Amino acid sequence: MTGRIAALRDKFRELYGTEPQTITKGPGRVDLMGIHTDYNEGFVLPVAISFEVLAAGRLRDDNIIRAYSENLKSLVEFSLDDLIFDKVDTWSNYLRGMLVFLKEAGVELRGADIAVEGNVPVGASLSSSAAIEMATGTLFQAMLGFEMSGPELALIGQKAENKFVGVNSGIMDQFISRLGKKDHALFLDCRTLDYELLPLDTGAVKIVICDTMKRRGLVDSEYNTRRSQCEKAVELLSQWLPGIKALRDVTPEDFEKYADRLPEDVRKRAKHVISENARVLASREALINGRIEDLAVYMNQGHDSARDYYEVSCFELEAMVEASRNAPGSLCGRLCGAGFGGATVSLVREDSIDDFMKVTAEKYREKTGIEPKIYVCTAENGAGVIV
Repeated sequence: MTGRIAALRDKFRELYGTEPQTITKGPGRVDLMGIHTDYNEGFVLPVAISFEVLAAGRLRDDNIIRAYSENLKSLVEFSLDDLIFDKVDTWSNYLRGMLVFLKEAGVELRGADIAVEGNVPVGASLSSSAAIEMATGTLFQAMLGFEMSGPELALIGQKAENKFVGVNSGIMDQFISRLGKKDHALFLDCRTLDYELLPLDTGAVKIVICDTMKRRGLVDSEYNTRRSQCEKAVELLSQWLPGIKALRDVTPEDFEKYADRLPEDVRKRAKHVISENARVLASREALINGRIEDLAVYMNQGHDSARDYYEVSCFELEAMVEASRNAPGSLCGRLCGAGFGGATVSLVREDSIDDFMKVTAEKYREKTGIEPKIYVCTAENGAGVIV
């Protein structure tokens, strides 16, 4: 990261003729457990990873924001008095949205010169959007000195994504990007926002992301369909289980009593979410007790459930899961993010990483004709000041 920080500092000086006041980072994330449980008020188990967005900034004496993306070679300028959606330089909307909702929260903003650069792979289900939101939110907090807790800033980021950018995401991405901790996973209750950091030593076992290079299609319509099917399941099950508000309130035992009364699609979606919540809770216990092999079993089970019951896999994801599960040193392989494409995540023994990457890439190429990208990650700290 040192070289990237120096390069960003040089670019800032070139653009604005001065040194940055501070530099912050916002990491990407991968979800180890909790496939489509977040918007069902359930449980998730993500980690912040060693790919991040860097943000350099210096306050100005006016209300003007000048912001530059090194990745896109794009410079935008706008006023804090006119924070509107940008249809051209759409990357800037994550920053604009953060400013809109920081302002709404009562923060007295000032203009600033900003430069951002990131190495979070875009389109690989690693949440580059939350990374830029938390990097820039933390940047303004550092420059202005206002007090705001990690969960509060994460909620500002979710508002920016939902209400300004227009993506109907849950809270997991921003939460882990802000609150992650090195060599820990984060167990999060998406209803209460209670969270717990759990030990996950990524020295002996690495987190490996395998990008299928298949970009997700039909995600919005399929995502909305599944949300409505889950809501329908709650509506129907509440006839026999009064008081339930979301699928997280239904135990696997209660579900089995009434499952045959649900329409097939609704039953399948509910079965996945209810069983996945149980697996996340079991995964929490596994990490508390240092049983990473048990976590790997639950990760595999979660993928199979998402494929068979939530039906969010695809040919490329299945090819990658098969290749990665059978590669040297692999403990597991499962889709990450929303599915329909994107990437898989594996836990791999550190002494087998090179063989794992070689074999996985070969087997995936043989089956699909596509050259994948594979990234070795560690569990890292969440957003914060680095310079």
